[in-house]
Amino acid sequence: MTIREVELNPCFLTPKRVQPEYPLLVYLPGMDGTGQLLRSQTVGLEAGFDVRCLAIPRKNLNTWDVLTNSVLNLLHAELEKSSQRAVYLCGESFGGCLAMKVAIQAPHLFKRIILINPASAFQLRPWLNWASQLTFLVPEPLYDIGALGLLPFLASLPRICPSDRHELLKTMRSVPSETVLWRLSLLREFEIDEQRLRQLTQPILLIAGASDRLLPSVTEVKRIANILPNNKIVVLPHCGHACLLEQDTNLYEILKDNDFLESNADIGTGLEVKG
Repeated sequence: MTIREVELNPCFLTPKRVQPEYPLLVYLPGMDGTGQLLRSQTVGLEAGFDVRCLAIPRKNLNTWDVLTNSVLNLLHAELEKSSQRAVYLCGESFGGCLAMKVAIQAPHLFKRIILINPASAFQLRPWLNWASQLTFLVPEPLYDIGALGLLPFLASLPRICPSDRHELLKTMRSVPSETVLWRLSLLREFEIDEQRLRQLTQPILLIAGASDRLLPSVTEVKRIANILPNNKIVVLPHCGHACLLEQDTNLYEILKDNDFLESNADIGTGLEVKG
């Protein structure tokens, strides 16, 4: 991904290889909002997709509705260049919540949807919900220490290479405490109209890490599966919350193994892929 400092508005990060002839895959990131943590997966995904990662400004304190409209505006700008492209929407953790908001707002835009450890499970952890309301008491200098302590809950650390582990910690520390508090408040207040979710008829892949120590992701994807009419669940038995960083996780191969690729997205598989 190209590294850009986003000061005002969300934007799409674009990989070095732009492939307008391929389906568009739009990735919505977790709490960090940077989009940078998908970089270990982009080489694999580029075997069949033109990838865009949402980057949310570090000081962005917008509501779910504003974030949803920002994503849709960016997507419409992409589709102006090629309106007939198939679009895959992929949301991870916080981005999984945002993806659901975006999907019900404009369901006709998306050919397929992927939700990975969606943070809609936040409300299923009463102690986490309660603790998140007290984080305003933590002095700013202690946030760095807190980020370090959260690492074992975010990921299965032995399954992440040292450079990605360092990048995860650096990314967590880059988000201002005010932004962390705001995004936690968004998760506490997150609601989705289940009736509108039921109207999403495109194929939806629900991916959960069985070793997620931060959120009950397996329970949550099963709950969501009972709402969505056309879904498939994939449980990754050894993966934690930040599963896309883990060395044995290859999102493109997961999509391929679960027949989640269109024929024109299943080309170029001779490229080097992660895992």
